[in-house]
Formats: sequence, C-alpha cells, structure tokens
Amino acid sequence: MLQGIREAIVEVVQAVLPIILIIVVLEIVVLRATPPDLLLFLLGSVMVVLGIALFLSGVKAGLLPIGEAIGSEFSVRGSLALIIAGTFLFGFLTIVAEPNIRVLGEMLDTVTGGGIPSGPLTLVIAVSVGFIVTAGVLRIIFGVPLAYLYAVSYAAVIVLAPFTSPDFLAVAVDAGGITTGLLTIPIILALGTGITSVLAGRSALTDGFGLVGLASLGPILGVMLMGMVYS
Repeated sequence: MLQGIREAIVEVVQAVLPIILIIVVLEIVVLRATPPDLLLFLLGSVMVVLGIALFLSGVKAGLLPIGEAIGSEFSVRGSLALIIAGTFLFGFLTIVAEPNIRVLGEMLDTVTGGGIPSGPLTLVIAVSVGFIVTAGVLRIIFGVPLAYLYAVSYAAVIVLAPFTSPDFLAVAVDAGGITTGLLTIPIILALGTGITSVLAGRSALTDGFGLVGLASLGPILGVMLMGMVYS
C-alpha cells in the first residue's frame, strides 16, 4: 500500500508540476504576488498533490475492484429489475459524491447569487447520470450498437438547444464535462467492465467502454430540461 502511495505521489507531481511552475512565474511577474501569497499557493499545491495521490491509491485499492465486482454480480444474478435499480443508484450516488459537482454548485451560487440553485441542479445531474448510465448498461446487455445511443443523445441535445435559455445552456455544457471527474470515471469504467466480464459474447473493449461518454451527455440533457422548466 505504501509503495502504491509513493508511486501515486510521483505520478501526480510529474503531472501537476508544470502548471504549478507556470502559475508561480505568473504570480511573480504579472501579479507581483507577495511572499505570503506565494507560500499559501505552494501550500495549497502540496495539499492538492497529496489529496489526489491518496485518492488515486484508494481508487486502485478499493473502488475499482468493488465496482467490477458489483457490475459482474448484477449480471450473474440475471434479474433485469436488479440491474436497472442497482445501476441507477450506482450512477446517482456517484454523482452526489463527485467533488467537481460541489465546485460547480459553489461557483454558481457565487456568480448567480442563487439564481441557478445548486441543490436542484445537483439532483438533476445525478438523476440524469443515473438514467443514462442505466441505458448504457442495458445497451450492453441487449447488444444495441453504441453508436445508436450516442446518435439519439446528441440529436436530443441539438433539438433542445434552441429552446434552452443561454444561461442554462452554458451551465449544461459545463456540467457535462465536470461530471466525469476523479470519482465518476473509475467507478463507471469498473461497472462497465465488470458487467461485460460475465456476459457471453461481449467484448470488454467494445462493450465495456463508452459509459463515461454517455455519463457526460446525461447532465447536458438534464440541465437543459431544467432550464426549460425554470424559464
């Protein structure tokens, strides 16, 4: 475990060090930051590195194996109702716990002063992801081509876009990108590969992947519909 944490820290440092250096240079040259400000930024950067490293270690040690086990168990049980209910809850609760969604809500509260309420927004995003991930899992089970599901989803986005207020449309697009964060991606990937691992005639590559992309489309549709209701 400790070896895995050390490796994760090295990986994260290598990934974030360039952006940290760029920000430090900009703070010194452009913002004329004081030493206390620089120290505060560097302290925050260290906390980010340690936090992400610990999170990634936890994902590898616990979340990925559990996600695969749950996905395979859903398929082994053979109950369609269990698969639908379990997958929906899996997607819903993952989004509720996703840190990026909290950041989005806080930013919206700051910018709009509650004009776009963060509580209902989080609920809409979570429900949307739950529904579309469930649709993706059913696609795997019944052998529906992934292209069909994407075509329908993107067509719905195109149809709804002209009827959505500009404010909600902008938030909807960002919500789609923010949804697929540190917590959501590994859990949904593990769920998809776990389900395909016990289904005969299914490929872990062509059938197990694709759920994360769908998960990013769900919030776009959900928030656009929310905008139409609020308008």
